[in-house]
Amino acid sequence: LGIYLAALLGNGLIITAIACDHRLHTPMYFFLLNLSILDLGSISTSVPKSMANSLRDTRAISYSGCAAQVFFLVFFILAECFLLTVMAYDRFVAICRPLHYGTLMGSRACVKMAAAVWGSGFLNAVLHTAGTFSIPLCQGNAVEQFFCEIAQILKLSCSDSYLRETGIIVVSACVVLGCFIFIVLSYVQIFTAVLRIPSEQGRHKAFSTCLPHMVVVSLFVSTLIFAHLKPPSISSPALDLVMAVLYSVVPPAVNPLIYSMRNKELKDALRK
Repeated sequence: LGIYLAALLGNGLIITAIACDHRLHTPMYFFLLNLSILDLGSISTSVPKSMANSLRDTRAISYSGCAAQVFFLVFFILAECFLLTVMAYDRFVAICRPLHYGTLMGSRACVKMAAAVWGSGFLNAVLHTAGTFSIPLCQGNAVEQFFCEIAQILKLSCSDSYLRETGIIVVSACVVLGCFIFIVLSYVQIFTAVLRIPSEQGRHKAFSTCLPHMVVVSLFVSTLIFAHLKPPSISSPALDLVMAVLYSVVPPAVNPLIYSMRNKELKDALRK
């Protein structure tokens, strides 16, 4: 409950500040607004139902509710992966190609990128939900997780048809890994440009902003891929729970602090 309230407060403040302050109507803050909406969506899909079940001392969820959880979690989480890639590109252009920033990151280009992010997330969600719930399930109906996770649902399958959804997971994991590699390469270019800044204060400011971004992105992507592609031999309920919390609960709560609350312009807007 504490983590959920922190996520609601942090992301809600960011959305309000960016929407109300015209000085923050720039590409960077436009993408931050989208990130906060995705974070609110992802944590609100899994945590409230888990808390309600805990208070009622039950583990029940309807079949349609489980399918809805899978759809929205895949939608929000994969869209966030794509959005983090776009945000890394935005920072790369701003720092390494400042003279071309107005051309490459115009309002129309930003809207198209955001639409591509949301559209890609929706398409992946449809594919994963259809692939998962078209499989016959005969190993009981107990999902060993605090929400309906694809990896746990596949354990209930009783035929080789689960290989189809596994193939979709592998393709998605490769796409997410590709996004992560692009983010890393972008930040390598950014760090190289930052090291050329003569001002020590300027270098410190850039590193203090970029390094936490990399830590959060690395944690998010690595746990997401590991949770769905780890070998069954090392699977355990405790490990599965920790991995799920690290990729579905922690990022929405800490992203407001990492990406925004350290930003002077945003803090001034929040004070206003």
